[in-house]
Amino acid sequence: MAKEKVKYVCNECGQSSLKWMGRCTSCGAWNSLEEEIEIKVKGSKKEIKDIKAYTCDGDKVEDDFRYATKLLEFDRVLGGGLVKGEVVLITGNPGIGKSTLLLQASNEYTKYGKVIYVSGEESVSQIKFRANRLNIESSNLFIINETEVSSLCAYIQKAKAKVVVIDSIQTLYNGNYDAIPGTPTQIRESTLEILNLAKGNDISIFIVGHITKDGKVAGPKLLEHMVDAVLNFDGEEGNFYRILRSQKNRFGSTNEIGIFSMENDGMKEIKNPSEFFLSEREEKNIGSLIVTSLEGSKVFLLEVQTLLVASNFGLPRRLVQGFDKNRLEMLCAIIEKKMGFSFAQLDIFLNIPGGINIKDTSADLAIVMAIFSAIKEVEVSQKIAAIGELGLRGEIRKVSFIQKRLRELEKLGFKGAYVPYANKEEIEKEKYSLKIIYLKNLLELMERMK
Repeated sequence: MAKEKVKYVCNECGQSSLKWMGRCTSCGAWNSLEEEIEIKVKGSKKEIKDIKAYTCDGDKVEDDFRYATKLLEFDRVLGGGLVKGEVVLITGNPGIGKSTLLLQASNEYTKYGKVIYVSGEESVSQIKFRANRLNIESSNLFIINETEVSSLCAYIQKAKAKVVVIDSIQTLYNGNYDAIPGTPTQIRESTLEILNLAKGNDISIFIVGHITKDGKVAGPKLLEHMVDAVLNFDGEEGNFYRILRSQKNRFGSTNEIGIFSMENDGMKEIKNPSEFFLSEREEKNIGSLIVTSLEGSKVFLLEVQTLLVASNFGLPRRLVQGFDKNRLEMLCAIIEKKMGFSFAQLDIFLNIPGGINIKDTSADLAIVMAIFSAIKEVEVSQKIAAIGELGLRGEIRKVSFIQKRLRELEKLGFKGAYVPYANKEEIEKEKYSLKIIYLKNLLELMERMK
């Protein structure tokens, strides 16, 4: 006889409680406890499985360990392609283009075998209509509309599919649990069955996940830990381009990003994003400079724009877009101490056009130079870039992958670059068409920009 037990589980940390509380006692999250019904069957015994262990001696990875597509940016974010048996969670705002991108990728994977696209949100005719718009015609791509996870897994295993897309995990449910689809219980149990299917049969699976209004994955936090990779697909409202970010990847870098543009016939990859982000610039500007930002294995050239105006309030404003506000405050403190400027009566506006967030500390020098240019109203050539991390003593510190950054500048026709003196030995190992200007500290920078 089955016995039901009600408990409340935190969707952030998984802590359970016998009664509902406004705040989780384990992680401190507010309003995160959701009701779950646990069903226990008396008299039942667990089935003990035979476990087989494998050694690493003599085992070699197959040459076709990854599935590659013509979408090079998509493959690069995945770490070089989709790994056999990998489970990838893709999240993003509604209407951002997740289903479109995955349908295009599914068409590419058909060359390796059968691909199944599972839709719990749209009908088969709606998916076919999108496929026709994307000019997708493949007899190896199958579309099904099923949300019961046990039946779904049985069909996929019987069909011997190579790649499966599940759109979305919030629509699936396990018939053994008395909970509606989308609850933490159903999401957790459905994902567990999908993982067992993928790992036991070498089936690569994409899972589409919804996000909440604060940008987090809907459902238990455990979902992100269970899968092999988490990719976030986003874009600024009103812009036609989309950014695919790797937030977790067991088979690749977690800092990779891919740039796509939304066209009438689907997603198109932007193979040279530096040219895309550096368009519509004048030859010389005040308060603007180019910086090289390393995102995973790729170098992006981005523009740093600064604007300084007199403050009309007692407390000056620091409005930042695309950069860490706290780091800007630190850079301003260094400028005040080492360069003798005061920002007590000035509002500072900093913008990185294009919607990219710079986390690379090598952007420090470019931001300081852009602020100096805005204060002194000195025009700076847009064919010159700045690379360097700033220390609290005003020293310009060494940066990583300097040769890769300089090669990207050279490829796009830049004339020169301000770089740390600490990188001089590494830079002089190769020849560049760029004019290299070495800097040790902010005092040398002031002398150069007078």
